Amino acid sequence: MFKKVLIANRGEIALRIHRACKEMGISTVAVHSTADSYAMHVRLADESVCIGPPSAAESYLNVPAILSAATLTGADAIHPGYGFLSENANFARIVEEHGMAFIGPTSDSIATMGDKVAAKDAMRATGVPVVPGSLGAVESVADASRIAGEIGYPVIVKAASGGGGRGMKVVEHEADIETAFKMASREAESNFGDATVYIEKYLAHPRHVEVQVIGDGQGNAVHLFERDCSLQRKHQKVLEEAPCPVLDDATREKIGTICAEATAKMNYRSAGTFEFLYENGEFFFIEMNTRVQVEHPITEMICNFDIVAEMIRIAAGAKLSITQEDVVMEGHAIECRINAEDPVSFAPSPGLIEEYHAPGGLGVRVDSALYAGYRIPPYYDSLVAKLIVHGRNRDEAIMRLRRSLGEMAVSGISTTIPLHQRLVDNPSFAAADYDIHWLESFVETS
Repeated sequence: MFKKVLIANRGEIALRIHRACKEMGISTVAVHSTADSYAMHVRLADESVCIGPPSAAESYLNVPAILSAATLTGADAIHPGYGFLSENANFARIVEEHGMAFIGPTSDSIATMGDKVAAKDAMRATGVPVVPGSLGAVESVADASRIAGEIGYPVIVKAASGGGGRGMKVVEHEADIETAFKMASREAESNFGDATVYIEKYLAHPRHVEVQVIGDGQGNAVHLFERDCSLQRKHQKVLEEAPCPVLDDATREKIGTICAEATAKMNYRSAGTFEFLYENGEFFFIEMNTRVQVEHPITEMICNFDIVAEMIRIAAGAKLSITQEDVVMEGHAIECRINAEDPVSFAPSPGLIEEYHAPGGLGVRVDSALYAGYRIPPYYDSLVAKLIVHGRNRDEAIMRLRRSLGEMAVSGISTTIPLHQRLVDNPSFAAADYDIHWLESFVETS
């Protein structure tokens, strides 16, 4: 087992990794920018190293500085968390070339799944259902028009690299395909340095359902059931729940088994997530995330299993500690992403935390690096806390969430807590009657 792990991240995920390491008897190293000198993970880590100024490009994305910090402190492994360098295949390769373990998938897996076209090809080869679309990159307007005609409108033109809604254009009619193709290519080049695009059938009212898997790179893999992540705004998840409230047990077992078998066939190492669009009883693969997910706590709650600790064990060379028969789903869990944003305009709201009180009680978990007196810097993602609740069933989880949101107190800044309170009280949410477009309409009308 590792003696010392460097955590190449910040905020609540850095604290989450620190906690897992300490429970395993592993020392931690926190790297941080000058803006994060007083962050909670920096205060709690066994060692800390400042790696640059506030800009992420000069600190949390600064590969030489991170490797220097790891070498200086004698770390034998690096955990990248999510975001930043977590899905950078070159970083994973360099870490291992420097004699340290990368706590995540191999660089080859990251590279393959980071290219959405290559990822779809890999999924087809392993039997995972894929959205109808081009079999690879679309090179010209003529090809785009032909493929779209074969699939049938509406279609969506998407960047092969990147995500977050950039480089994506929905096309309702043939007359618009040329404009959409050129705009998507330009956005892809501008945002990701790669103008490659592909085309898929556009599903009008799907849910976003993802399956958590974990493999040991030695031919063993399990699924940890699924999460519903359909409540999104501008392609960013706002609230997630596990399991998906509209799947029956037979469907759940079928898609989980398909994903676990694909993970084993690929000799995939570490945690990963298969993301699907689900409509009219069918699953369509859209991408695989080769890292721990923001929403991993709800899976941990329903499976009573520490995903981060297992990632660490596997990176150290261990086989999976569980079999599929060991994975038992109990109850229902919901996660609210609490952002430092105005709950109506969604304008960022960095600043000094004057008061902070986390809710508690049975079945309540808060993943956050906030504390009274901490100043949220304006340079990074606005996520400041994740409120996770677990109940014996969905109704109990919703009641527990409503109570917990009422208890949570954060003053000095604006947060999205009021948005979640409105959401939890909405009849459509209570009935699980929503798709990936529903929240946008809810925000506009509430």
